[in-house]
Amino acid sequence: MSGNSFRLNRKGVSEILKSPEFATAVNEATHGIAADIGDDAEVSEYTTDRKAASISVPAHMQASDGALTRAAAAYGLEVRAK
Repeated sequence: MSGNSFRLNRKGVSEILKSPEFATAVNEATHGIAADIGDDAEVSEYTTDRKAASISVPAHMQASDGALTRAAAAYGLEVRAK
């Protein structure tokens, strides 16, 4: 360890996550991943304390092919079990 420290700026991170630019990036990524999966993928855009989006695929596609996992990984997202 070099002795450097990092202090999380929660207010700054919150501002970034609530920005229109971040929402646009999230939605573009979500729709890009869904497009790679095909017509069976369904995108839902919603708002909590910030803009968000989710992708749903039929269970058999994920169970047999890992369709959502593979598409997300191909898009450059880190995919791992909790």
